[in-house]
Amino acid sequence: MSRVETAPAVRAPSPLWTLGLLRSELVITLRRWRTLALLGVLAAVPVLVGIAVRIETGDGSSAGGPGPGGGEGGPAFISQVTNNGLFLVFTALAATLPFFLPMAVGVIAGDAIAGEANAGTLRYLLVAPAGRTRLLLTKYVTTMAFCLIATLVVALSALAVGALLFPLGDLTTISGTRITFAEGLWRALLIALVVAASLMGVAALGLFVSTLTNSGIAAMATTVGLLITVQIVDQIPQLHAVHPYLFSHYWLSFADLMREPVYWPDLQKNLGLQALYAAVFGSAAWARFTAKDITA
Repeated sequence: MSRVETAPAVRAPSPLWTLGLLRSELVITLRRWRTLALLGVLAAVPVLVGIAVRIETGDGSSAGGPGPGGGEGGPAFISQVTNNGLFLVFTALAATLPFFLPMAVGVIAGDAIAGEANAGTLRYLLVAPAGRTRLLLTKYVTTMAFCLIATLVVALSALAVGALLFPLGDLTTISGTRITFAEGLWRALLIALVVAASLMGVAALGLFVSTLTNSGIAAMATTVGLLITVQIVDQIPQLHAVHPYLFSHYWLSFADLMREPVYWPDLQKNLGLQALYAAVFGSAAWARFTAKDITA
């Protein structure tokens, strides 16, 4: 009687294994000197802004002029820093969101897949029972975790500098109403979360670019180049018809969280646009990565 031999079934990775992969990715990403240098630069921005405002207002004058972040949020916040150090959190986020934060995210996202291929470790990652979809999703979650960490680094650095250089207490919203310091802290946390969520589109774009090449440097440079290009296009009045569709157009809408009541329309447009970019470029990254020949 013949016996038919069957190949052993391939065991699917358990949820604990997936969490272990995510933890490993987070640890590796956060321990890199490049990541630490990026976080250091981001933490230094609120220090420089705080010292500049302190020097400018040392004679009793108020801070003014164009805000560091452009748009409405920068000037509205920086003029209030001398009255309440908590406004330095909002000012620092307005200063870093147009370029520094997305540039840092673009570096991390652009290196996610291409960096592994360049180092020759991508093939070994796929030998483990990860699967390309699971690995790509882990890379994206790691990048979004960096978005949150980077945003909180800016916010906490600004809060510390603001407390050292300026008074703290109840604060006045953009609408002119007064809120308690505790509510101000809560809104600062909410703004930080919105800023982190505003980087979803950049993270997905960088991840897609990372699947197109085996060079981490090329992927990072391309992502940052696209970011700069979008920012330039968003400043050209003749191209106003496309502005609402650019992922950076509603970034500074987080200032509306400091209104009383909160003005939601632009915030909703921003988050909806980020989700759309994440879905489009996330799907493109998945389609490219799952069909890509891994040679390194």
